[in-house]
Amino acid sequence: MATTNPLQFIQQVRAEVAKVVWPTRREVMLTTVMVFILAALTAVFFATVDIIIRGGLQAVLNMFG
Repeated sequence: MATTNPLQFIQQVRAEVAKVVWPTRREVMLTTVMVFILAALTAVFFATVDIIIRGGLQAVLNMFG
């Protein structure tokens, strides 16, 4: 494994960071809103599935109880 001195390492890090394409404020806001919307839709989906399963299980248990 090749070793580099700290100055070369810092220069290499700065060169790599300069290559990064940072998202714009609009892109960050748009993706953040999308994450919240998809999280809400997922929560509604699983709540609905939970209610359906609970209702079905209660119906089956009421048949035998």
